[in-house]
Amino acid sequence: MDKIYQPKNIEKYIYKNWESNGYFKTDMNCNKNNFCIMMPPPNITGNLHMGHAFQQTIMDIIIRYKRMKGKNVLWKAGLDHAGIATQLLVENKIKKEKGYNKNDYNKKYLIKKILEWKIYSSKNIIRQIKRLGNSIDWENYRFTMDDDFSLSVKKAFIDLYNNNLIYRGKRLVNWDIKLNTAISDLEIENKEIYGFIWYIKYFLNDNIKTKNNKKYLIVATTRPETLLGDVAVAVNPKDNRYKNLIGSKVILPIINRTIPIISDNSININKHTGCVKITPAHDFNDYEIGIKNKLPIVSVLNKKGIIRNKVIIYNNYNNKINLKNFVIPKKFQNIDRFVARKKIINEIKNLKLLKKTVEKKIFIPFGDRSNTIIEPMITNQWYIKTSLLSKKAIKIVENNEIKFIPNKYKNMYYSWMYNIKDWCISRQLLWGHRIPAWYNLNNKIYVGNNEKEIRIKYNISNNIKLFQDKDVLDTWFSSGLWTFASLGWPNKNNYLKKFHPTDILVTGFDIIFFWVARMIMLTMYFIKNNDGKSQIPFKKIYITGLVKDENGNKMSKFKGNIIDPIDIIDGINLEKLIKKRTENIIKTDLIKKIIHKTKKEFPNGIKSSGADALRFTLSSISSTSRNINLNTNRILGYRNFCNKLWNASRFVIINTKNKNYNYNNKNIKLFYQFNDWILIELNNLIKNYSNSLNIYRFDLASNYLYNFIWNEFCDWYLEFIKPILKYGSKLEKYNTRYTLINVLEIILKLAHPIIPFITEEIWQRIMLLKNIKNETIMLQKFPKYNKKKVNFLILKQIKILKNIIIEVRNLRYEYKISKKKKITIFLYDKKNLLFLYKNENILKIILNLNKIIYLSKDIKINKYITRIIDTTKIIININNKINKNYESKKLKKNKDNIFKEIIYLEKQLNNKNFIIKAPKKIINKNKKRLLICKKIINKFNKKK
Repeated sequence: MDKIYQPKNIEKYIYKNWESNGYFKTDMNCNKNNFCIMMPPPNITGNLHMGHAFQQTIMDIIIRYKRMKGKNVLWKAGLDHAGIATQLLVENKIKKEKGYNKNDYNKKYLIKKILEWKIYSSKNIIRQIKRLGNSIDWENYRFTMDDDFSLSVKKAFIDLYNNNLIYRGKRLVNWDIKLNTAISDLEIENKEIYGFIWYIKYFLNDNIKTKNNKKYLIVATTRPETLLGDVAVAVNPKDNRYKNLIGSKVILPIINRTIPIISDNSININKHTGCVKITPAHDFNDYEIGIKNKLPIVSVLNKKGIIRNKVIIYNNYNNKINLKNFVIPKKFQNIDRFVARKKIINEIKNLKLLKKTVEKKIFIPFGDRSNTIIEPMITNQWYIKTSLLSKKAIKIVENNEIKFIPNKYKNMYYSWMYNIKDWCISRQLLWGHRIPAWYNLNNKIYVGNNEKEIRIKYNISNNIKLFQDKDVLDTWFSSGLWTFASLGWPNKNNYLKKFHPTDILVTGFDIIFFWVARMIMLTMYFIKNNDGKSQIPFKKIYITGLVKDENGNKMSKFKGNIIDPIDIIDGINLEKLIKKRTENIIKTDLIKKIIHKTKKEFPNGIKSSGADALRFTLSSISSTSRNINLNTNRILGYRNFCNKLWNASRFVIINTKNKNYNYNNKNIKLFYQFNDWILIELNNLIKNYSNSLNIYRFDLASNYLYNFIWNEFCDWYLEFIKPILKYGSKLEKYNTRYTLINVLEIILKLAHPIIPFITEEIWQRIMLLKNIKNETIMLQKFPKYNKKKVNFLILKQIKILKNIIIEVRNLRYEYKISKKKKITIFLYDKKNLLFLYKNENILKIILNLNKIIYLSKDIKINKYITRIIDTTKIIININNKINKNYESKKLKKNKDNIFKEIIYLEKQLNNKNFIIKAPKKIINKNKKRLLICKKIINKFNKKK
């Protein structure tokens, strides 16, 4: 082994070796103990981020652990085509590189560029996944738009349609003006920004007046441009201010068309004026009220966010109708929605209908991809009826057939599923799975795999023209089939039989609605057991928190705080890091901030820490918290841990190689106490560590491993046995070397799922020493806990030795006694005197003692320092070593601090307000502390 631990030199080589030897492959001849995880497929839109690294590390820990536990594992990986995100990315890329806008090229050109990007992005993402050490069977890699997956998507759509669970209808949807497509509620980010609320007078018709003798109602709105499509004003029937006006009419400002005053219980009496303008074509709440009251639905905006020159009106069934007096004044026609807003407000002011304007923070819906304000829009779309599908999906979780880890996320799942609406699955994009539906000139719908199949099935002659639907399916529709479609469905192959349902899904809480719920619904519909019972997609769902920076801020390219996991693993200089963080930023002031922040945080760039250190860090922070802060200094700490393991392993190998010992001889009697002690501690580690992995508490598992390796094995055990290896008898050395090599091997096996590279590299040496035939640690059996291997007496006795060593070292430090200076100590321990006497040589070597004097009685020796730990009394003569001036100053400083504390506590306890308001626990605690401080002062005075 090299003297210095250099992860860069070993990790890439080891992964190539694993892959070329087929160690990740799944055994398709195995008919039992199958275990499967489906990796959430990353989008092809760019590099993996720290969230991917976090989740994939957890998955790989599970896979490696289960593999070593004897399971036949399949970790299915792949990539998602990410419809909207990918198309937007490539369109922007074309604009940046070629200067072309969307209208400058056709679909064929765009798809060609997307496929080129897909090849580039796929290679990069796979490289990143491999660099993390993920043990994936790459022969089973999938893409959500490969040929077989496309067949699965078509099959799913056709089956749902044929069973009346998919329909096409004209409804209100979230419309992205920039992308020109419908998007779901889940793809909207509601941002709180400063906006205006305009209070507008709507005059009452027929000389009717309000209870306070006003001729008008005041209607508050944040979107005055939609006034052109108002069809009513709604009030709450319990609102005494307006009860008498229900059924009357008001005159719509500017348009001068009369509209009814209606009542609806959903209107908030206390919000603004309690009068709400109803525009069903441009607001979801208004739409519901409009349908309920059979109001006309008047659309005044087109799909580009431009005011129409002529309104489109729909009835209660979303069919187009013609009504008189529904006109848009010419001055507002064919202009942008926000230009129209200004013009309408100016007109309202000119007509003296504006009561007031209030500026305040309001929530506005933005498209999470386009960052454009979303408009509710009446459009034709495809929908899945979710009411029937959701009932089964709710029940399966209620019955604990699918378990959420942590359990608290179950409620988040329910909150959406109990209020689920029909799912809009069509998108007006060019990149995605084309909807397998065709129309004739009369818009009759035919659904099938292709046009030829449809013509045969429905006996349609070639003279009749058919047109395929131009829309594509929502990305989450194809992703919802992931667990079974990627295993080969609809073909009933061995993969589907062996590995479905899968065992666990590892994902984030932010896509429980997007993906988890939809996978459960679709899987239970399509996949059935032989007895016809619905299969679930996975038995457990492990929900991770969101990885944030060390200050708790969400990682974002606009904040300049994104960290590429590969930059942690392989390192990056400051110049390249700044370039990486600023290359897609346009605003110069933002660039300056990012450069300043990066220079401050990483003045010398990011040091290479290796994949193992990153994995250990991510494992250690995988708590049940919703937000997880990543501190890069912690990663360096775990690199030091790997270095510690490396150096300890070098020590073991140096002291065990070429000794001609049979390290597999299980009949050796391990009678020496330090060997017994470390084996007991190791056995406890196996128990606690395995239990933590079994309940998916990777943070606890990491802590157990860290504490044992760093403290018990490296700091204590190796120190205890060094004198034995140097001065012990032949039998003592033999036993100790046997224990040493076997303990290290078990440590490596335990640590392998979390830190696979370093454990493999070290184990390759252990394999040779022990003449093991298996070629990789990942195929070794995971260590088992031995219930019989418990000896509390040994644990207690070693603890006594540890305490003596720690205390004597502390005294040396406190009184500035050199480690090289031999000293004499006195020991008294009525219960453990014989044990201490047997370990005299060990203590003398470790503590560099001249001699140990054992006291038969508990006596006091004047001018000697005494320390008592549990049952042991330690006495040291330090008289000649004391710097009297230094000790005097230290004593005075301590005394002054205690006096200050007494004054503070007395002041608090004499304060009546404190006594009245403070909790009893705090008061009692302060009283006890005051008594202690006074006793300490009395001791100071006596010494004086």
